[in-house]
Amino acid sequence: MLLYLTNYLAQFESGFNVFNYLTMRAILGALTALVLSFVVGPRMIKKLSINQLGQPVREEGPETHLLKAGTPTMGGALILTAIAASTVLWADLENLFVWVVLFVMLTFGVIGYVDDYKKLVLQDPAGISAKAKLFWQSLVAIIAAVVLYWSAKDSGTLDTATALLIPYFKDLTIPLGAFQLVVTYFFIVGFSNAVNLTDGLDGLAIMPTVLVGGALGLFAYVTGNINFSGYLGIPYVAGTGEIMVFCAALAGAGLGFLWFN
Repeated sequence: MLLYLTNYLAQFESGFNVFNYLTMRAILGALTALVLSFVVGPRMIKKLSINQLGQPVREEGPETHLLKAGTPTMGGALILTAIAASTVLWADLENLFVWVVLFVMLTFGVIGYVDDYKKLVLQDPAGISAKAKLFWQSLVAIIAAVVLYWSAKDSGTLDTATALLIPYFKDLTIPLGAFQLVVTYFFIVGFSNAVNLTDGLDGLAIMPTVLVGGALGLFAYVTGNINFSGYLGIPYVAGTGEIMVFCAALAGAGLGFLWFN
């Protein structure tokens, strides 16, 4: 959103052209998400504490976690709010990849909200059923996979966008074609549930998320840069670099959450 404003102001002051640099907007995205976490975090914790919206602990979990029953559970809402706001502010909103990652994140956030509602309001430690969660996650993943696939097909980059790179083998790629839909589906649903295997009360998932998100942001940046991708032998996919703003916001929001956790 601010990219449009700075492009307009650049007509009157050339200094605003600095905001066209992807790295600058990624840094600002991370800082914005971090500041939003610091601003929103205390208010959210206070409101949850007043309303006694604490996390129930599964009976089958470790006994040491029973002491944490009632801890305000706000990580998801805090992180998603900071990431979404920061990404909308600093990313190029005409970029399809930005909307796809926001769509997946926010819809999965809605699934998490329903799960938390059952846990907090209905006091059901089990939350949403596994079948219902998997169904909605699958629906979202399939929509995202189809959008990405047809976008690559329409732009004429299908062969590049659906090629599987083999690490340590510079010129070895496996053309997946339509099978890319299946791979994308399992990546989205699989990694989502892999994160859920960790216990959010201890913050066990947030640091890996920050580190992995930062690494994926760098990969997205070099893949979307024709010079860097050519030098590193990575297939060039136009537009993917904008995902770096989202990943930077994720890292900033994650660090902000870690401060309160």
